[in-house]
Amino acid sequence: MSQSLAYLAHYPEHLQQQIQQLIDNNNLGDWLRTRYPHKHNVSNDNDLRQYTMALKNQYMKKAQPLSKVIYDPKIHVMNHALGLHSYVSRVQGSKLKSKNELRVSTLFKHTPEAFLNMIVVHELAHLKEKQHNKAFYQLCTHMLPDYHQIEFDVRVYLTELELTGHVFNYPEEA
Repeated sequence: MSQSLAYLAHYPEHLQQQIQQLIDNNNLGDWLRTRYPHKHNVSNDNDLRQYTMALKNQYMKKAQPLSKVIYDPKIHVMNHALGLHSYVSRVQGSKLKSKNELRVSTLFKHTPEAFLNMIVVHELAHLKEKQHNKAFYQLCTHMLPDYHQIEFDVRVYLTELELTGHVFNYPEEA
């Protein structure tokens, strides 16, 4: 397997070969831009919170509340994290207080909405399922039927980003 396909290591060989061919022909970025021609407009932490809460309220009303939703510049893809869900418990007086936080890598501030949506859905699913098990992925596909395809495309995006340093150069909208 090529070092450049590290994000796709667990996918079938024929898919890796197709992506490698696009890389060899310098067409991977074009392929992604054709599939995803527009970026989202969720540009700050407040917008991200509203976006996340709308999804949570649609699919997971009874799930634990979120105390914080932010873009986090400290999340690095090198650690195989695109977003984080953390559960913090603290003793305050005689009570145990817990907070759920959802953090999305700033890498997803200027990507297609499908990519941001996939990351948020993934992190929301952790409110109910802590492990990446069958129930977790069923919940992800309940909230986002194309979850697995978009996850693959995000991994292709990360591959192109690692190879070239950029993928999406959307013109600034007026």
